[in-house]
Amino acid sequence: MADPRRIDLVRSPHVEAASHLPLLPGSNVAFINAMAHVVVTEGLADEEFLRERCEDVDPYLEFIRRDENSTEATAAATGLDPEQVRAAARLYASAPNGSIYYGLGVTEHSQGSTMVMGLANLAMLTGNIGRKGVGVNPLRGQNNVQGSCDMGSFPHELPGYRHISRPEVRAIYEDLWGVSLDPEPGLRIPNMFDAAIGGTFRGLYVQGEDIAQSDPNLQHVRAALTSMELVVVQDLFLNETARYAHVFLPGSSFLEKDGTFTNAERRLGRVRPIMPSKVGKDEWQAVCEIATAMGFPMHYDDAAQIMDEIAATTPTFAGVSLERLDREGSMQWPVNEAAPTGTPTMHVEQFVRGRGRLVPTVFVPTTETTNRRFPLILTTGRILSQYNVGAQTRRTANSTWHPEDVLEIHPSDAELRGIRTGDRVELSSRVGTTTVTAQVSERMQPGVVYTTFHHPVTGANVVTTENSDWATNCPEYKVTAVQVAVANAGRPGDAADGAADGAELVGSRPSGASR
Repeated sequence: MADPRRIDLVRSPHVEAASHLPLLPGSNVAFINAMAHVVVTEGLADEEFLRERCEDVDPYLEFIRRDENSTEATAAATGLDPEQVRAAARLYASAPNGSIYYGLGVTEHSQGSTMVMGLANLAMLTGNIGRKGVGVNPLRGQNNVQGSCDMGSFPHELPGYRHISRPEVRAIYEDLWGVSLDPEPGLRIPNMFDAAIGGTFRGLYVQGEDIAQSDPNLQHVRAALTSMELVVVQDLFLNETARYAHVFLPGSSFLEKDGTFTNAERRLGRVRPIMPSKVGKDEWQAVCEIATAMGFPMHYDDAAQIMDEIAATTPTFAGVSLERLDREGSMQWPVNEAAPTGTPTMHVEQFVRGRGRLVPTVFVPTTETTNRRFPLILTTGRILSQYNVGAQTRRTANSTWHPEDVLEIHPSDAELRGIRTGDRVELSSRVGTTTVTAQVSERMQPGVVYTTFHHPVTGANVVTTENSDWATNCPEYKVTAVQVAVANAGRPGDAADGAADGAELVGSRPSGASR
């Protein structure tokens, strides 16, 4: 297990990791290259799999054999014992079935996409893909993230992961809907914020996401929200983003929904309402009414009809219908003529693209570095009892277990700063400052601190920066240079600013922001 913190999975009554690699935040790519370097230089690679199933093998092997990728050369970046990395690489490569599971600790980095490629490289190097019990498995951060991605939630893709630039794909929808589609990709969230402040992005429709609490550099986010001419929020509760909304539309819970949720193993699960919608209509009906009011007559009789349209337009879902799911139970896409009962295991005989491509993954250190003013690295995450930004779980008894966000700090870093468990401390970065309660803990390694972002009273994302992944613009939540100090009692700025009662934003409050 590779994690900057000593989490419960490292050692618990039910499971104990064979090895815990407490790598430094921001060093993921250096670490995965070191793992692959051991596999290749010690003759642990599956040569037969590489030659039969993969392309660009020799250029990759030449890259990964370089001394710069050795466990010794990468130790300064990762903070790991070279022998411990070698042992972990041997364990993975020699296992009958080696399976990789990863979460947001992989993707929420400036090199998140590079790291995912590195994980795929390692799986292909060892032949750990395309059969039962192996593979590279992303653990999604929220319910139905997989399903929303499948349905084209990215600004550059239509459902089924087909790029918007492909005319033959656009033609499917243009013929069905009687409209023309722009072949250029839309904006990602950080680009939307920049364009809003620049005056060229004027409206936003937000469903089920509290960007005024969850996104990095909240001062920038709030400035963008107040710059827009129209912000529409559709959600279960009046969340922090709703403070900036011109229009609020009520959402519905999973208990009121009819359709499917898709999990991390591509399994479509049937979802049925157990009570009528308190809103009086489904969320998709609200979307239809908005589209109709804007000049496009959109209408469906029910959720089953929407699923039928998905099946008719998206090859990976060609065999899916709500009626079939009701009759046969859940199934894993692709479901089509080639796999009429679904696909439990992907890439069995060949990859979707044909041959797997090995990609050199050059380690590029993040630009978010420590210095004398900000000598610690903050990494953020979640806790089991609270769900994402806590909009739902904070309203339940779950808050008994996690009533507030706390800052975990190693005893040596705490002693140096005169900090004890329970102290209120000031957490500062290059972009902002907030106040949080300290928890001295050996779960952390020296030089690294950790907090969650479930409570708007803390406003943890006041301090995270706008650094993001080079390919996806996913924010680099896992690496922020910070300083921690005992908070002065009654200091100015401890009162609420927008959502964060304990957060002080650098600079003045954006003009026009509502409270």
